[in-house]
Amino acid sequence: MNFDAILGLIGEMGPYQIKLMFLVCLSALPEAMHSMIAVFMTADMDHWCEVEEWSQSVDDCYVLRDVNTDQYLECMYQYRNSSIPRSIEDGEVVYSRCSKYDTDYPSQWYDGYYAYNYTNSTTECDQGWVYDQSQYKSTIVNSFDLTCEKQYLPDTSQSLFYVGYLLGSFLSGSLADIIGRYKTFFIAILVDFTAGFIQSFAPSFWFFCLFRFLVGVSNISIYLMSYVIVTELVGPSRRVIAGIAPPLAFSVGSMILAGFALGIRDWRNLQRLSSLCLLPCLLLIPILPESARWLMARNRFEETEKILQKTAKGNNSLDKLPENLIEILEKEQEATRSQQNTPTIIDLFRVRTLRRRTLLLYALWFTNSLIYFGLSLNTADLGSNDYVTFFISAAVEFPANLIVIPLIESFLGRRFSEFILLAVGGTCCLITSFLDNETAITAVAMTGKFCITASFTIAYIYSSEVFPTTVRSIGMGSCSTIARIGSILAPLMIILGDVFDDLHLIIFAILALLVSFLVLLLPETRGKPLQNTIEQIDNRIDMKEKNVESTVQEVKDVSGEKGSQTDETDGKEVIDKKMDGYDNISYLPE
Repeated sequence: MNFDAILGLIGEMGPYQIKLMFLVCLSALPEAMHSMIAVFMTADMDHWCEVEEWSQSVDDCYVLRDVNTDQYLECMYQYRNSSIPRSIEDGEVVYSRCSKYDTDYPSQWYDGYYAYNYTNSTTECDQGWVYDQSQYKSTIVNSFDLTCEKQYLPDTSQSLFYVGYLLGSFLSGSLADIIGRYKTFFIAILVDFTAGFIQSFAPSFWFFCLFRFLVGVSNISIYLMSYVIVTELVGPSRRVIAGIAPPLAFSVGSMILAGFALGIRDWRNLQRLSSLCLLPCLLLIPILPESARWLMARNRFEETEKILQKTAKGNNSLDKLPENLIEILEKEQEATRSQQNTPTIIDLFRVRTLRRRTLLLYALWFTNSLIYFGLSLNTADLGSNDYVTFFISAAVEFPANLIVIPLIESFLGRRFSEFILLAVGGTCCLITSFLDNETAITAVAMTGKFCITASFTIAYIYSSEVFPTTVRSIGMGSCSTIARIGSILAPLMIILGDVFDDLHLIIFAILALLVSFLVLLLPETRGKPLQNTIEQIDNRIDMKEKNVESTVQEVKDVSGEKGSQTDETDGKEVIDKKMDGYDNISYLPE
């Protein structure tokens, strides 16, 4: 009997585990807000050069902002039309963001004044900028004047956030193995709250970036720890279901963020509110137990026993616990230690078959991460209203995660489900790049987001089944690292799309379509036992290849004995007999 067998007796996912899962997943709500707040915090604001002589006139326009939006826009339009050079691009009037007419302006703007009547020369914005606040009252763009040559810095700040993700993935995993999941989880919450709250008072852009980076480190740590905690709470047959819970909570948190952003429209206050939402998570400190699996691995058997007893009591199955529980746990841990070796990332590339599978999974994770975050952060270009489009983008993730289990357990399996989702997602990105109608753009792009979200979730499940047990942890960790590289590049892809119209969507499409076919080279794992060692993978491939070769030789022998009168049925019977029992062996052509 082992730990999983004990959970099978007291309940793999009983009322006690479900309650704890729900409480842990509450942390994913503010975690999602901190992660996706960049959509509103770094949003672009239309702007043009300020004319200091007209500052009072601009202030009068701002008074109208909360009273009558149409009058506010008309007021700002007249001000801009009087002082800013404009041109015609694709049939639309485009105003300069970085220059104004170089002339002596009257001390106060008046109706009918146009600077171009007095000069054709222009000058740079030497007196600052005026920002259109019809959609946002404040973002980091107008707080730090990230305009003209600095216009790409907002997206750069988000790349730094994802660099924090990369570092946090390493730190939280190592720290959780040393001090436990419980302490790491709450340390991450405290750091995330502190860094996020300080960030809201940032006096400069680089100060903002520093604490945005720290938020990234702690933010991913919260998510990873919640994922580890909920999956370690339950038995093996319920692990996939438990693993879906954090992504579902993340989707809900993103939808809540859309409502908050619509009501606040100021990045500093929105950041403070998102940070404050983390504080209720600290109420879990006296409720949430340490991972029993981690305690057992640290030889803390009495504490492990107490947690299992508490779990059994909560599931009304206390009488099913073995009396010699500590003895069973000690024996399992001793057996684990005797078989334990320390795998490294080199082991993933030591054998040709595993090396190929690893590289294919890297391509899958990188592509999913790049497109997922690219579409999530680019909602401003995928619809007419940032708040509505972002809400839809977050909402489609909920059903996308829900369909994963029935989809991969259907006749499609893991591999073909990934193929379909990536192919459809890539096609949607390609179609979106050619559309002009905003409603059509939103509909097609969100269909693509739906597919990529489901594909990303399946990748977690599928990869854990493709890697053998001995290198599963290092394999999943390296896949996560590759995914972080994709997320770091996602904001830079958006910059590329600003320079060359929709080029980022075309790149997303090409990658998704290419990887969709590469996925077909991976083995199907549905309904098949997990492989335990690297050698088992290689031996199975060799065994099947040798069996095919010997079968072909036997068919030739049968044919030789019967000459030209050979009955094809005889040969088929030899093949059927020889191949019997090998149908469930995954074969990757060399």
